[in-house]
Amino acid sequence: MHAALGNLEVIYTICSHTKLRSLSALASTCRAFERPALNILWRDLQSLEPLIKCLPCDLFSTDRGRVVSQKPPDSMMWDTLRKYTSRVQSITVTQSRHLAAIIEPLSFLMLSCPLAPASLFPNLRKLIWFADGTHSAAEFLRMALVPSLLVLDVRISSASSAFLSVLSSVGALCPHLQDMALRIQPVTNESFRKISPFVTQPISQLHHLHSLLVWDLGNPGIEHVMQLRALQRKSRLEFPGFHDLIFLGLSTDTFKHASNFLSSLRVMESKEIKVDFNQVAHSSTSESTTLSQFFTILQERCDTDKLEGFTLLGISGKVRAEPGVFMPLQACRNLTRLSVVRGCNISISDEELCQLVRDWPKLK
Repeated sequence: MHAALGNLEVIYTICSHTKLRSLSALASTCRAFERPALNILWRDLQSLEPLIKCLPCDLFSTDRGRVVSQKPPDSMMWDTLRKYTSRVQSITVTQSRHLAAIIEPLSFLMLSCPLAPASLFPNLRKLIWFADGTHSAAEFLRMALVPSLLVLDVRISSASSAFLSVLSSVGALCPHLQDMALRIQPVTNESFRKISPFVTQPISQLHHLHSLLVWDLGNPGIEHVMQLRALQRKSRLEFPGFHDLIFLGLSTDTFKHASNFLSSLRVMESKEIKVDFNQVAHSSTSESTTLSQFFTILQERCDTDKLEGFTLLGISGKVRAEPGVFMPLQACRNLTRLSVVRGCNISISDEELCQLVRDWPKLK
């Protein structure tokens, strides 16, 4: 053997430049290449089919279109399977016409697995599931939810009771999860209300969660989410929003918090909006900038044709503002009432005031 092949870095470089379909052959050439080639070959699975292919062909058969188990897996088979699954760092499953033929035997396999999930996929970091939320899928998902998992992205058209039950255990099974996205479409608001409890509970246990994409979980769910300290520093929530509201009232300590809330909504339709704020810090340029950002986000999320009244009320503290801060509200052509009550020092000339109200022809 050439001396260069004694250098692990050289071997990994060779393997990383080898096409995936050739890595299996490369791994069988000699012991020096076996481990690095298999690590790269199994690191990122783009389907579950490789798991089926490494099983004995006589393990399952088909009877009247149904998958039937022919014999129990032996210890040698489990050792072989674990040899490969222990190298997997990410799994991506997308819907296909062949998926059911893969998922069903895997679900039988997972039910008979004598290994703990963490032993089968000890290095799994990322799981993307864009497929069915069936009972069979739930069996596999249960084995893939391991303590090492950092990213979970689930997008399904429907969820079985078994699938929801497995999702409800994410908090306990994946305590180190950092990024989580759950999307179930299409679904009605009534269905969301039934599904939400299965999601709210595990989310409240994910204290390392940085990013979350989920539907409107309702008030109890949002309260749980907002208690996650890591998520408050880096959140990515997405809620459907509010439609046909007559009045929306927000009470906040800072305009940044109010802006984060508005950013989490897809849309907000309300005839009147009132914001009460308790500004603890002294007025500064940064606060004026934050207020400007709040109005910019308000314009983006708000139905500007529907908004008729806006009130800004300072409970305590003061914020210094320039006339330009209110410019985003000029898009609200049907505004009939703009009220700034206490807490906001505005330096504005008569000319600037006339220019500002000119864009609100219905202002009273």
